[in-house]
Amino acid sequence: MIEEGKPIFLQIAGTVEDAIVDGSLAEESQAPSTNELAAFHRINPATAAKGIAMLTEKGVLYKRRGVGMFVAPGARHRLLLERREAFAQRFVDPLLAEAHTLGLGADDLTDMIRARATLADIPEGNDR
Repeated sequence: MIEEGKPIFLQIAGTVEDAIVDGSLAEESQAPSTNELAAFHRINPATAAKGIAMLTEKGVLYKRRGVGMFVAPGARHRLLLERREAFAQRFVDPLLAEAHTLGLGADDLTDMIRARATLADIPEGNDR
């Protein structure tokens, strides 16, 4: 689904990245073609190609001549690292700044997060 206000080629790239991160598009598997993406989203193939080209430049996809685009080895790991860093910058850094303002230390934050996670029924640890 196309969102207003965000360039379509970035949305296309994000959709493919999401599929790689969640494992539905495995490493070394064939990625959707620009024509498939264009038809599915009802957009110009050049727009889909721009999103795919962006992923190729990032090293997430690579081209097999005459066959198509494939997910690069290590792409999922690379994307997870990128997203974790973005998460830290967007959420953790402001959290730490506000915690400092309130006089809260790392142990206080850990206790708060664990308590909230328990209320939300979120298990500790991560299997990813």
